[in-house]
Amino acid sequence: MDYVRYAEEHGFEAVWQAESRLVREATVPMAAYAAVTERIGVGSGVVNNWSRNVGLLAATFVTLDDLAPGRILLGIGRRPLQAMRETVEVTRRLLAMERVTFEGEFVRLRDVEIDVVHGRREPRDVPIYIGATGMRMMELAGEIGDGVLFNYLVSPGYNGRALEALAAGTARSGRSLEDVDRPQLVVCSLDEDRDVALDRARELVTQYLGQQPHIMKASGVDQSLLDDIGKVLTWPAGPEEIRRAMKLVPDEVVQLITASGTADECRAKVRTYVEAGSTCPVLYPLGDDVPAMIDAFAWGKF
Repeated sequence: MDYVRYAEEHGFEAVWQAESRLVREATVPMAAYAAVTERIGVGSGVVNNWSRNVGLLAATFVTLDDLAPGRILLGIGRRPLQAMRETVEVTRRLLAMERVTFEGEFVRLRDVEIDVVHGRREPRDVPIYIGATGMRMMELAGEIGDGVLFNYLVSPGYNGRALEALAAGTARSGRSLEDVDRPQLVVCSLDEDRDVALDRARELVTQYLGQQPHIMKASGVDQSLLDDIGKVLTWPAGPEEIRRAMKLVPDEVVQLITASGTADECRAKVRTYVEAGSTCPVLYPLGDDVPAMIDAFAWGKF
């Protein structure tokens, strides 16, 4: 929470809380962030669309909006496409305080509405962001999302393909790219000693390139390197396997898909993602000195 307050004080626009496999649930820390800040947006980056039904999802984000009206951002992941389409449509209607009957493949409701006993009954302004990596999900985000959350550990070149897919989706719904917000996760490993920063990022890069197929496909990294890493890493990988695989990953690959190095180098790399179409970088800090990263990207420096 100290980091979130510090980020708000230094001009950051939003903070996004990740959610992962039995590691950390997103909405509890989001509530804490909302309670200790006054201006900054608070987003889920992202909650999944299968462990919470749409009623619970909508009720949770109505509650968060009660804590921080107009500041909450709902980021949702994952496939299949039809499940995402139904989740977004029905959640949006529930957030609008409609009584919903819906018969879909994945979502089925009959006369369901958010039951507000005390508090505001008006429709809630909670924009819905789709966490997309593949191009079919990217098209869907362009068609139905208020925004899309671009994934991390991809090169800036990935953004060009993503924008084409988004544009195809926006065309289906009569919108333009300017109607879709495009924040992007960017791994940021910052240190005055660039070798320390690169090695810190190399560990994360190695694990993702060896074990996350959707990231492997989107990263832009040469397939032969991905194959070599895959021969070393198993699931789950132990520390020794990771160390061996890290030796295969050159600095150039780390720098291709992360913002790593000195403060100037990190800022320069993050700018390339913005120039490639991201509307707002979402920095994923590596290392213990998070305030140093916030300082490097504070208002007036980036």
